[in-house]
Amino acid sequence: MQKVDFLVIGSGIAGLSFALKASAKGKVLVLTKVNADETNTKYAQGGIAAVFDPDTDSFEKHISDTLIAGDGLCDRKIVEIVVKEGPDRIQELIEYGTNFDKHDGEYDLTREGGHSENRILHYKDITGKEIERALLEEVSKNPNIEILTHYYAVELITQHHLGIEVNRETNDVTCYGVYALNLHSGEVETILSKMTVMATGGAGHIYSATTNPVIATGDGIAMVYRAKGRVRDMEMIQFHPTSLFNPGEYPSFLITEAVRGEGGVLKNKKGEEFMHGYDPRGSLAPRDIVARSIDAEMKKTGEDHVYLDISFKPKELILQHFPNIYEKCLSIGLDITKDQIPVVPAAHYLCGGILVDEMGRSTINRLFACGECSSTGLHGANRLASNSLLEAAVFGHRIAQDALDDFDNLTFQDNVPDWNEFGTEQSNEEILVTHNLRELQRMMADYVGIVRSDFRLERAMRRLKLIKDETEEFYKKTKLSMKLCELRNLVQCAELVIKCAMKRKESRGLHYTTDYPYKLGGKPENSVL
Repeated sequence: MQKVDFLVIGSGIAGLSFALKASAKGKVLVLTKVNADETNTKYAQGGIAAVFDPDTDSFEKHISDTLIAGDGLCDRKIVEIVVKEGPDRIQELIEYGTNFDKHDGEYDLTREGGHSENRILHYKDITGKEIERALLEEVSKNPNIEILTHYYAVELITQHHLGIEVNRETNDVTCYGVYALNLHSGEVETILSKMTVMATGGAGHIYSATTNPVIATGDGIAMVYRAKGRVRDMEMIQFHPTSLFNPGEYPSFLITEAVRGEGGVLKNKKGEEFMHGYDPRGSLAPRDIVARSIDAEMKKTGEDHVYLDISFKPKELILQHFPNIYEKCLSIGLDITKDQIPVVPAAHYLCGGILVDEMGRSTINRLFACGECSSTGLHGANRLASNSLLEAAVFGHRIAQDALDDFDNLTFQDNVPDWNEFGTEQSNEEILVTHNLRELQRMMADYVGIVRSDFRLERAMRRLKLIKDETEEFYKKTKLSMKLCELRNLVQCAELVIKCAMKRKESRGLHYTTDYPYKLGGKPENSVL
């Protein structure tokens, strides 16, 4: 049994931003199930949005762009907090050593879909990787922060583990720490904490095509829901319009929205620009509109992809801004300075997640959440491009502020029992896990994708029940493995997505259903489970 003041699950921008602040008050332990730098943050290409040019931009413009993209479901108070506090948090990232591209001594601000001004700071086309590098270097200098790699958080510890019944209506459910599988030893360890921060990223791997790294299996969301915490708006899955069409590659390689921000245009196989036929903003419309438009264009033409063309721009600009994309495409025989890029939508970002308030507090006491696993109210029904890294930095900071205020009054819960694996056996049937995972991902792609219907959702829920029952039975009988736990969490997240989609009897933002193709009147409601 370990005891630590602050426990952080996840080592991306959200978790590390919190850890650096909380370390001023006590010891911080960061758990990650793989290497420390293998996070969703690392794969963020485009950049981080903020008002950095007061001559042309303003907080009100950024707020307005965010609200428009969010299609009525944003919490305006949260939007104002993130937009107004964002520049200070970015300045801290710069002080930690993060590099952003400059031009003639000024930050080279670009524009992406849904933005009315150039406000995206970036580092080539590997912005997230640069931010992650700087944060990890800063953490490595801090004696109050320890990172344990290859530790998989299995379950949150609450009163349930003390023999006290809790449910979603219980108002004092409290988190005391986690049970974590040490992937080196295969043993489940008990880690107690005074405060726990969930920063586990998204759940892109509920789908067969996703730009997310393989670690994005919805672990934090599933753990919190099982512990009787609330989640919200899980149906709002953002499909990035432009992943590289390269059959057989998994996960899909992201072609950043910044390519369109620099003038790249979407074309069909005939070479026709088609986006203005769907939206007056053309290729720079918000992601939900562009993804649905590509889906419609593919169905209309019978093609399995469309093209993104930036080849008409100067070669120097392309190589300077998109060196990673250039090298990737070159590796499969495409020269983007001459050739069009074949692209197709892929699951990219979860706009819903663990329900939290303006300080990142979940509905479980002593448990916070930030980053993609959380639902703060910023993104609403559709995330504005490059607002995700911004939100993570802002809420990592706000959680630290709130946690440090209450920290001195908290103690450890000492009578927590050890993990019980009595009666389980080592599995030699990992193929069952692999098969159920593939079946889940294919089913979600076919029935709960960009375009949905009541029939598809009902069919998906019936199929999912079989997968869930099999997975739970296997989970109870066998010793834990990371793949089994990830499958269990993906099944849970898929169920939450379907349930929230069934609740929404309208089309809004990222949720489009052929049975209710229009928005309901009045103030839209969030889908809370």
